[in-house]
Amino acid sequence: MTANPAAGIPTSTTFELPGYTVERTYGLAWGLIVRSVGLSKGLTGGLRSLKAGEVPQFTEVVDQARHTAMERLVAHAQQLGGNAVLGVRFDSSDIGNGMAEVVAYGTAATVRPA
Repeated sequence: MTANPAAGIPTSTTFELPGYTVERTYGLAWGLIVRSVGLSKGLTGGLRSLKAGEVPQFTEVVDQARHTAMERLVAHAQQLGGNAVLGVRFDSSDIGNGMAEVVAYGTAATVRPA
């Protein structure tokens, strides 16, 4: 379980939160972003990819996209009436032209301390 200070609500990859009781679920919530690597990072990352190992330029872009997707997931869960997100997952796909979709999804829920 994490309580992201920026988001203000607990999130968990499980469907329960230790110390909390799930009172109600609201269904699927998600946060979506489509990111482009950009010209500068695309060029430097492309050159780095010619040798084996991590490509930090691409790692940074994907990490930022996941953070944004999580922020949007939390906002959507709050719009649905939730104060927590359970069963959080990430997915991503390449949509071409140097762009990738990153989605965070989970179940919006209302929880209270047990």
